[in-house]
Parts: sequence; structure tokens; C-alpha cells
Amino acid sequence: MAFEGLSERLQAAMNKMRRKGKISEADVKEMMREVRLALLEADVNFKVVKEFVKTVSERSIGEEVLESLSPSQQVIKIVNEELTALMGGEQSTIQTAPKSPTVIMMVGLQGAGKTTTAGKLANYLRKNQNRRPMLVAADIYRPAAIQQLETIGEQLDIPVFSMGNQVSPVEIAQKGIEKAKEEHRDFVIIDTAGRLHIDETLMTELTDIKALANPTEIFLVVDAMTGQDAVNVAESFNEQLDITGVILTKLDGDTRGGAALSIRSVTGKPIKFTGQGEKLDALEPFYPERMASRILGMGDMLTLIEKAQLDFDEQKAEEMTKKLKENSFDFNDFIDQMDQLNNMGPLEDILKMIPGMSNAPGLDQIKIDPKDTARMKAVVLSMTPQERENPDILSQSRRRRIARGSGRPIAEVNRMIKQFNESKKMMNQMSKGNFNGMDNMFGSGIKGKLGKMAMNQMVKKNKKKKKNKRKK
Repeated sequence: MAFEGLSERLQAAMNKMRRKGKISEADVKEMMREVRLALLEADVNFKVVKEFVKTVSERSIGEEVLESLSPSQQVIKIVNEELTALMGGEQSTIQTAPKSPTVIMMVGLQGAGKTTTAGKLANYLRKNQNRRPMLVAADIYRPAAIQQLETIGEQLDIPVFSMGNQVSPVEIAQKGIEKAKEEHRDFVIIDTAGRLHIDETLMTELTDIKALANPTEIFLVVDAMTGQDAVNVAESFNEQLDITGVILTKLDGDTRGGAALSIRSVTGKPIKFTGQGEKLDALEPFYPERMASRILGMGDMLTLIEKAQLDFDEQKAEEMTKKLKENSFDFNDFIDQMDQLNNMGPLEDILKMIPGMSNAPGLDQIKIDPKDTARMKAVVLSMTPQERENPDILSQSRRRRIARGSGRPIAEVNRMIKQFNESKKMMNQMSKGNFNGMDNMFGSGIKGKLGKMAMNQMVKKNKKKKKNKRKK
């Protein structure tokens, strides 16, 4: 995940500070040395690092901080505030034109994920803002670029305007906007061509489209995995096109995150969205404050709540609450809940959004394999409708039959049924306002279920290593 290394280094530096009662100027300098190294290792622009460290140091060494009742908390607060400011301070939303449609130009180098991001943005506008977008295929050079956009449009049920690859992109953009006006579309997203590098031909074409389309927004799509190069690309595009914002893609990949911390400072233009996954709904608005909190291990409850609101069916949630109170929660509901939870993303990422959980013992060892969900589903689907609705009738002979039907070991079937019963019990308590069950889940060390899960996984890994050594 992006920021993982940076997050670990910064949190370690913050934790050292937390353990101190009173702090001195020397303590602040030591912490800032670690912060500087962490940022440089994350591929943050060295000028940005220098300015950040200088600002935090000056604010932290002030008398009102060192002499305060909780100086360590004050310093951490300053780091959080400056990290937020570094990424833009406040969230920057999409600007709309006074007269419909609002035109958005998508620009960037080839391979950054521009076409897919255009589809994701159209989906976001329709789903989250109740808009009526149209996609315009103006990349006539990359093989299959037009077909790719049309396929995305079909999947999302969003219209795509195209004129093939023998017409100039400027004309395609013009006709696309005219078509959008005819169909009363309120947003036009133009997918433009990219190159493997910035050249004069590309920029001339983009400048011509800009002059004709008069876009309200010009979004530069940047691959976060290119690190410091992403900042250089952003700077070049901004100089020639005066971009209005940046969309960072592949932020879920093996990236150090330095681009996200540098782009705003270098270009003066905000990061508006981040792409974190291949799915067409994997586009999130960029909130500097929330990202800073995540990096420093303070959680991100607002994003977690928004994800839950977006991915959980309200009517189903009410039905589930009713079933829990009546103690009629069954395996059909269990699978339903699992599907909705999976829609929110990897469980380990969701847990890190809970304040304090980022540093929970054993959390870094938890990696939930999506295949586990498929196996659990196979077990449930091997049950008869009666068994799914009445889990209490699952005798050993029935369990053996289910194990054979699902192709899973009997021990795994027993474990899943036990897990179901524990989940049902805990959720039943929570629905009645009793949160004691949460202590068992999130308890410290190996006492909590998360800790036990981590320990079990570590034991399995060690056994596997020993087995492999014996084979060698």
C-alpha cells in the first residue's frame, strides 16, 4: 500500500515523542531528523522536505509548545497540521461551468491509466453527484483506446461519443460537446491522447482542444508509482496547459507516496482524486486532512463511514438489525454481510481507518485472502435452504455432507460454523447497545481475536518455513 513505509517511520518517530513527559529542543531536533529521512525515503521532493522540516521545527521549538502541559501531543498536532497543509489543506472539489455542460479534459502520459480514470470519474459523477455525464473518445492514436472507452461506457451504461480514428481530436471534442448539449448532458469528459514522453506534437494538440472546448477542469492523470518523475510530469503539463488538478492513480500499488506529498507544493495545483484499484468505482476524492491522519496512524473514520453509507444497502441494514434483535440471523444473511463488507475493500485497510487500530499488535500480520470468502460461500451454498435458515440443525452427519459437497475439510466447515455463531452472538449484543463483545475483537495483544488471528497466521508461516527447510 502507498505510504506504508512512510507511515511506519513517521509513527515510530511520533511514538518516541509520545513516551516523553517533558521534551527539549534536542528531542524535537532528533525527531525531525527521523522525519526528514522518512520523507526522503518516500521519494518526496528534497526542497519540499527541507521546507516542511524547517516549518515544523520552528513551530515546535516555540516556548508555548515546550512549556505546555502536553508538549509531545502539541508537536504531533503540528506535524499533522503541516502534513495536511503540504497536501493542500482543504479538499478541492470539481468546479462546474455557469452554463451546462461542464467540460473536463483528461490529460497525461500513456500508461498512467487515463482512459480507465475517465470512466471512473464519469461513474463517480453519476453515482455520487447524480450527474448525467458523457464520455468523448478523442485518443485516436493508441490502438484500441476508443474501443476501451466504449467498453467502459457499456459496463457503466454511460454514453460514449466517438468518430473513429480518422478524424482530428479537435473535431471529435467539438462534436462531442454539441452532442452532449443535444442530449442535455451536464458533464463532458474528454479522453485525450497521451505519449510515452512529453513532446511538442502532443502539447500542440492538447492546447488546440483546450482552446476549442474551453474546459472548466483540466485533470492531469499521474501514475503514483513513478515517484519523483510524477512531480516532473505534473510540472511540465502545468507549465504548458495550466492544469486545474491532479488525479493520482495506482495509489494502492507498491508506491512510496512521495508524489502525493510533493505535487501540490511544486505545481500549486491540488490533488482532486486518487485511484485505488482496478474496479470502476475505485476512485476517491482526495482529503488532505484525512490522508495526513492515516499516514500518522490516527485513523480515518469519516472515510470509513462514507464507504459504509455508499456500499451498504440501507434497507438491508434495517432488515439485518431487525433479524439480529429477533435472533433470526441466518447463513443467507451472513453471506450477504460478507459481500457488502468485501465491497468496501480489503479488511486490513478498513481496520486501519479505525483510530488507534493502525498500531494494534498483530494488525500488520493480518492479510485476508479474498479466496477465503469464496471458500466460505462454497460451504454455505452446499447447505440445503433449510440448513441455511436454521443453523441449529447442523449435526455432524450434515456437516460431513456439506464438507463433501463444497470440497472443503470437515475441520474448515466446523470452524466456519463456529465463526458464524460467534459473529451472530457479538452482533446481537451490539444491536442491543452492548459493546462488550468489541473488547474481545479489538482487545490488546493476543487477547483479542485480531491478535489471535495474527498469531495463528504467524504460527502457520513458521511451520511452512520449517517444512520447506526439511525438504531442502
